[in-house]
Amino acid sequence: MTNGVQFDFADTSVLVTGGTSGIGYAIASAFARAGAHVTVTGTKDAFEYERDLSNFAFERLDVRDHPAVDALAEQLGSLDVLVNNAGANFPDGRDEWDPDGFAAALDLNVEGAMRLTARLRPTLAASSMAGGASVVNLVSMTAFRSTTIVPGYSAAKAALLALTRNLAVHWAADGIRVNAVAPGLIDTPMTAPMKTLPDLLDSEIAKGAIPRMGLPDEVAAAVLFLSSGVSAFTTGSVLAVDGGYLAR
Repeated sequence: MTNGVQFDFADTSVLVTGGTSGIGYAIASAFARAGAHVTVTGTKDAFEYERDLSNFAFERLDVRDHPAVDALAEQLGSLDVLVNNAGANFPDGRDEWDPDGFAAALDLNVEGAMRLTARLRPTLAASSMAGGASVVNLVSMTAFRSTTIVPGYSAAKAALLALTRNLAVHWAADGIRVNAVAPGLIDTPMTAPMKTLPDLLDSEIAKGAIPRMGLPDEVAAAVLFLSSGVSAFTTGSVLAVDGGYLAR
């Protein structure tokens, strides 16, 4: 027995930041398969990535580079969906318990997303997509529970979740919906080092109800749902794709 859902994003324009690997690549690929014109960003030149990016338009962008963020927003002629996925922990290898490392984590994981989203407000408001334009922010389980390893990343994701709710209310009259997806432990290049530490990996998996790592495509499906017309009455929400982590 099989079952599945197919989305149709033909004639829509989608921007996925950090769309060159992991969850971001899965999201961008899912939108492309659904017929969307997809632009992805990365911090290197396109040819430097192992992933095949030929299905997307590509823009080099570091979300901490404010002039570059402004320039990207200015050059996009139209946009229906913005996915704020770019981000990482330990920015530039810094200790996030150090005040400068903490500030760097906020800059990378929330301030860049806020700037890009705000700059794109007029473009998103002009969208004619069914259900209205959509912004989806990728947050994290660390937005809900404490972490003693990456406190800056955790604080940034919690701030991004709060921003999601505030934007949803502030922009409702513009026909822009703003939601968040909160992945749990997902099998990506960022979590790959955990596989070399079986005790750590097993302890993290045990925190959920489903005893495995999630897949990037499972996160992508949630993003497409929140961006589609079938979720037209959903805004200011967060959808956890966490294997039951928050249910514990």
